[in-house]
Amino acid sequence: MVASNRRAQHDYDIVDTVECGVVLQGSEVKSLRAGRIALQDAYGRVVDGEVWLFGVHIPPYAQANGFGAHDPDRRRKLLLHRRQIDEWMGRTQQQSLTLVPLSIYFKDGRAKVELALARGRRQYDKRHAIAARDAGREAAREARAATRGSHRR
Repeated sequence: MVASNRRAQHDYDIVDTVECGVVLQGSEVKSLRAGRIALQDAYGRVVDGEVWLFGVHIPPYAQANGFGAHDPDRRRKLLLHRRQIDEWMGRTQQQSLTLVPLSIYFKDGRAKVELALARGRRQYDKRHAIAARDAGREAAREARAATRGSHRR
C-alpha cells in the first residue's frame, strides 16, 4: 500500500469498487515507491470512453531533474476493460455517482488504483455514520467486558 484516501470513507458511501491499472511516467513510479503522493482531492471521470484520474498530486522525483521530470498535477489514464468503462459511465450518469480513488498500491511490480463508485454524503449522513460507528464500538466494548467477566469466575 503506497497511499490511501481515508477521507473518501468519510465523505462518500461506497457502492462498488474495482482494481485498475494506471499509466505513469518513470519518475512518477519512483516517487510512488518513495511514498510521495496526495489523494485527498482526487476524483475520476470518463472522458471520450476513457477513464481519467484528476487531482492526484505526485511530486517530482528528487533525482529526476530536467529531462526526466514530470508535471505533478497532470491527469492520469486508468486502465479498465471496455465493458467496465461502459457500465460505470452509465451508472455515474443515471444515479449521480462519483468515481473516487480509495488507494494506490503495487501489485506484481505494477501500480494499481482501487477505484470506487461512490455516492456523496450530506452533513447529517456523516453525523449518522459517526454515531453508528461509535455505537458499534461501544457495543463491542460491552461484549468484551461481559465475556472477560464470565471467564474470571
